[in-house]
Amino acid sequence: MDFSLSDEQREIRDWVRTFVRKEVMPLEPEVLRRERAGQPGLDAEELRALQLKAKEAGFWGVLTPEEYGGMGLDAVTAALIEAELGRSFVPFSLGGKADNILFHANAEQRERYLLPTIAGDRKSCFAITEPGAGSDARNIRTTARKDGAEWVINGEKTFITGGNEADFVMVFAVTDKDKGADGGVTCFLADRDMGWKSEYIDTMGEWGPAALIFEDVRVPEENILGEVGQGFRLAMQWIGQGRYLLPARAIGATERLVEMAIEQAKTRVTFGQPIAERQAIQWMLADSAVEIEALRWLVLHAAWQVDQGVDSRQAQSMAKLYGGVKANEIVDRVLQIHGGMGYTRELPVERWYRELRLLRIYEGTDEIQRRTIARNLLKGHAKVGGYLG
Repeated sequence: MDFSLSDEQREIRDWVRTFVRKEVMPLEPEVLRRERAGQPGLDAEELRALQLKAKEAGFWGVLTPEEYGGMGLDAVTAALIEAELGRSFVPFSLGGKADNILFHANAEQRERYLLPTIAGDRKSCFAITEPGAGSDARNIRTTARKDGAEWVINGEKTFITGGNEADFVMVFAVTDKDKGADGGVTCFLADRDMGWKSEYIDTMGEWGPAALIFEDVRVPEENILGEVGQGFRLAMQWIGQGRYLLPARAIGATERLVEMAIEQAKTRVTFGQPIAERQAIQWMLADSAVEIEALRWLVLHAAWQVDQGVDSRQAQSMAKLYGGVKANEIVDRVLQIHGGMGYTRELPVERWYRELRLLRIYEGTDEIQRRTIARNLLKGHAKVGGYLG
């Protein structure tokens, strides 16, 4: 069993680490200042400039197939990249990507939606969650009614990432109420100028999702993505495809946070000694280091299973669950080690505290991950001991 990285993986990881240190981390003070003022940490032009700078070095479309101009990297390497990007709270991601279900586009849709999205000329969002259908995606109520050569969509979506900035949406609507999720949900590509509206949702974090409102939005027949009635299958493919990447980013965040805690413990003096001499602080650091390593291997093992083409859902759910829970415990310890200053908005600790809390909710709550893991065990789809057991 070989746990070493290939030379290519090590070079890619090191390049991203250097890029984050030299190009992204220097922006952190200004990002914090803007966010304290209620402004976006990075505007669209600044994000685009950073992405193009990375593109000059060949970093564009990490998981995008090479025939579409991407790097076409394996899942393990993608996880390594995401961990390095997570070392900064600056809202930056590499460009050149598109939602995986967009690759189901036909030739015409590919030209209008997929390729411009990969190029960064168009922005998409994925809309399945509704006020009454979050974890229970089968309960969606948005409808699409056929009217001649068009479909008329009515309903509301909520907590849609990128919904305020997107110029088109992949929206899921019920087209056959009797069949429901089993052949009665369809995915439509709906341009913003077709009439849907977005409303900003204020959250405890800096992430600004949207509510999307559809009132008699007319979408032509040719804008169906995939096949009529097969939208729920596409949605599940989107939700489960890259779940391991969410806890991967938490690896980088928690590493950076613990490094900050170590520095604070060495320099903060109480009662004549650095707090690093206190057993309570040492145990916080030790527990955090162990948990980060456990998370790293859960994530990399899930990514490895993706690369092997085996069913990785159990491994990804475990990584997502453990990553969300432990990242929140670690950032809480780091804030405690920083004391009152950790609670202020002068340092990024409280900002990370708010951001990492989301990891336990979006793209499958802790409870849903536990349900998935337990159900797989009880039905015999997975065994204690996992793939190597």
